[in-house]
Amino acid sequence: MATTPDNWQKSSFSGGGDGNNCLELAATPSALHLRESDDPDVRLDTTPVALARLLRRIRAAGA
Repeated sequence: MATTPDNWQKSSFSGGGDGNNCLELAATPSALHLRESDDPDVRLDTTPVALARLLRRIRAAGA
């Protein structure tokens, strides 16, 4: 597993209060990290290229 990030960012659309769970994103020199704010111990580590590819496919499927 990559270095544990300390710079988690949550979407401003999710609000700041309790109960506003959201996907959070952080970066380290070697990877991007995703987690749900309501379960921060479970984390998905990926690369910028792989995440960009996934997002392109999601957008294309919704078009």
